[in-house]
Amino acid sequence: NGGAHASNNLDIQEFMIVPIGFEHFKDALRAGCEIYHSLKRILSSHSYSVSVGDEGGFAPNLSSEDEAIELILSAIKTSGYTTDNVKIALDIASSEWVKGSKYFLPKAKVELSSDDLIEKWKRLVNSYPIISIEDPLGEEDYSAWQKCTSEIGKDTVLVGDDLFVTNERRLKYGIENGLGGAILVKPNQIGTLSEAIDVIRLAKDKGYYTIISHRSGETDDTSIADIGAGCGTELIKTGAPCRMERAAK
Repeated sequence: NGGAHASNNLDIQEFMIVPIGFEHFKDALRAGCEIYHSLKRILSSHSYSVSVGDEGGFAPNLSSEDEAIELILSAIKTSGYTTDNVKIALDIASSEWVKGSKYFLPKAKVELSSDDLIEKWKRLVNSYPIISIEDPLGEEDYSAWQKCTSEIGKDTVLVGDDLFVTNERRLKYGIENGLGGAILVKPNQIGTLSEAIDVIRLAKDKGYYTIISHRSGETDDTSIADIGAGCGTELIKTGAPCRMERAAK
């Protein structure tokens, strides 16, 4: 965890693993848990903090986002897995950085343009086994979303959260204009189960991946797991296998 989800020095909000190369869900979950605990041991061996952020992820101060990814890759290897079956995903939450026509990264204290951000994501995608990037650009920065989708969207799935806000109208606009390739679905973000299901149906019909998701503030309610299974979403995003409100799902 970084960004608004943690009080460390990382501007990117989430660094995640995606255990995709498993036939059964139980094996993917086991891999996720084993890698999580390997990461804790690795962080401890470097004398880094192992306190957790809002969604159960570790939140140490690190030298860069590259170091965060390298530590996760080390945990994958230490746990006996490879990047053939466990990939990396990022949640940038870049709408938090929007300042006029630019982006201001508050922890790094750096101002970047849309093109600068796209180049930054291109470098990371070319350097690491990153399978998806959530909200790489601001929710209203449509032309930059188009460019980013065109330049890295073939190999890396660009996920719209703030971009689509589980809203059918916004998803239709994104589909028509080539924005991203997946939608994060948060049922209580749109307000009704019917609307959430309509969004999932539209996304699937148009070839967009669907990811059922928790929220930053959570309870131990597990409804999203049932919705994800019932609607056949490709992925579920629940946070780290750590805190009760995350692990329950």
